[in-house]
Amino acid sequence: MDPASLLLLATATAVLVLIPGPNVALFIANTLAHGPRYGCATVVGTTIGVGIQLVIVVLGYSALLQFAASTLVWLKWAGVVYLIYLGVRAWRQGIDETGQVEATGGTLTGLFFQGLFFAIANPKTLVFIAAFLPQFTGEVPTAGQLAMAAAVYLTIVFFGELLWVAAASISRPLVM
Repeated sequence: MDPASLLLLATATAVLVLIPGPNVALFIANTLAHGPRYGCATVVGTTIGVGIQLVIVVLGYSALLQFAASTLVWLKWAGVVYLIYLGVRAWRQGIDETGQVEATGGTLTGLFFQGLFFAIANPKTLVFIAAFLPQFTGEVPTAGQLAMAAAVYLTIVFFGELLWVAAASISRPLVM
């Protein structure tokens, strides 16, 4: 990959990280409910989940997944059910007498796996990555070019998501 393509990929990825989505909602919720360490554990989990998706793309399964995307509808609905479960669980935890969200049930390991499964269960991300990364690798991307693009993408996503956790941590005293 040439330096101009890398810069363009880095810029496009940074802009994408600025747009809040389901992962950002999860980081913010876990940071507000449990603190920044727990938000960071969630980020590590989602980053590894996205990393798994990137490995799938780099290994060449993107064409297969695009072909079979319609069969992954059940995975999308499993993600919807999981989001509803998370929302109900957060709602049921409630607020204690001091006005603080109760921090029960949130272990670092638990929130790591929550983030991991949350990211893996999102087929839209996988299809997006499969369409997005080759845009920056040239006409016929090689595995090496895709791997480099994936590394740049994942690094920027990881640090960008940590910025979301930092923002939630800073605003935590204001909303709690």
